[in-house]
Amino acid sequence: MAGMSYEKQANYEERWLFPPSLEDLIGVEHPARMIREFVDALNLEGLGFKTRTAEEGRPNYSASLLLKAWLYGYFWKIRSSRGLERACMEQVGMLWLTGMQSPDHTTLWRFWRDNREGIGKLFGQLVRIAASENLVGMVLHALDGTKIVSRASESEGWHRSSLEKKLKQLDEAIHDVMAQTEQADNQATGESRLPEQLQDRQKLREMIQDQLKRMNEEDRDHLNPVDPEARVMKCRSRMKFAYNAQAVVDEQSGLIVAADVVTDESDNYQLVPMLEQVEENLGKVAAETVADTGYVAGSGLAEAEQKHYPVLVNMPSDGKPDPPYDASHFDYDAEKDQCVCPRGEILKYESNKQRDKARPYAVRVYRCQSYATCPVRWQCSKNKKGRTIEIHPHRDVLMRQRLKQQEESKREALKKRGKTVEPIFGWCKEGMDFRRWTVCGREKVKTQWLLLCSAMNLRRLYKNWVARKLAFSH
Repeated sequence: MAGMSYEKQANYEERWLFPPSLEDLIGVEHPARMIREFVDALNLEGLGFKTRTAEEGRPNYSASLLLKAWLYGYFWKIRSSRGLERACMEQVGMLWLTGMQSPDHTTLWRFWRDNREGIGKLFGQLVRIAASENLVGMVLHALDGTKIVSRASESEGWHRSSLEKKLKQLDEAIHDVMAQTEQADNQATGESRLPEQLQDRQKLREMIQDQLKRMNEEDRDHLNPVDPEARVMKCRSRMKFAYNAQAVVDEQSGLIVAADVVTDESDNYQLVPMLEQVEENLGKVAAETVADTGYVAGSGLAEAEQKHYPVLVNMPSDGKPDPPYDASHFDYDAEKDQCVCPRGEILKYESNKQRDKARPYAVRVYRCQSYATCPVRWQCSKNKKGRTIEIHPHRDVLMRQRLKQQEESKREALKKRGKTVEPIFGWCKEGMDFRRWTVCGREKVKTQWLLLCSAMNLRRLYKNWVARKLAFSH
């Protein structure tokens, strides 16, 4: 009939003579098939996953099945055990992957809790498989960290300054109430007892004192009792309880080749530990590993040099030419144990000075002897006692790093750092919608980070698997 339109609608009366099999539910290039192939190729017991050996009792869900469910969930941004339970009953990919089994959220959570070691090792195993298929470049790697907020509520955190302020206010309030009570007692006869408001304040005072005592025992100025291992860190423009997630990314493939979580607020001392993880996962480090200014630590650079790890770490600079009497223009003579200023004046050794509270080290301090008659005294220093120069114990290492970065090829490598590693954190927080840990404690948080990094690597490797450039089983 002219003008008649045809529309497809659901036919709820249709029946199948032969119901489709599980194999018909998903296509041959569905990610569920890749995850199944990957897990089936693993020696789960060798990785530390707990497997059942006894034949008595009710059948349990296998480690293989539950691991596939967790990996598939993280692949598609499902990270809660209850969310996975729903997916096992509703999502076609998960139905196929689990063989239409339906583990509940308690079973899924217990598997995660009891197999953190295996989940952690899973990440390294995936990286090694990718490397064996020549999918990981060893020319340039980039290292960086990002702060991810703790699961614990900010309102539950304790802060020394605010607690001490509250304690002072309470002491003043209690003093006033006691004075009023004493005055009232003098004007009245009969039994005297503490007012209810005073009792409440005394209890609050004791609670604050207990909190301060615990902070003193742990030598902390900030503490969240729900997640005690979390530290106050700068997350964008605000200070929050968080953990510092680290990642090393391969420039060629975009794969994460090393990952960790630390409680250090800064990245200063993570350079060598992360490179050691790369070496453990890949057998060696890249021809060059680049990192930003946050990783500048003389001891770290010295250790990397000692272990023959080639690194490029952005040295602090404001981009402006150094003033004529900048410390970089002073020569250091180790044999004579002195410094020489640009005008040829001698700065003699004065004392050692401790630096860096986190990991103390001593610097040697040299002071000008002729500052009183020096014509450029105030251009050189505003110090009334004369100019001082501090010589870092790893000064030579830092100087070699600066010299290395004068090469054009090294500066070009440093420029690639941002576009290599930073997109991973953007993808994690925006693409994977992961802005907050869902577990507490560093070890649990680390397990979650490694599982997330494994899922992101699987997403990155998916196109290679579809193109038959990657096979998990041969």
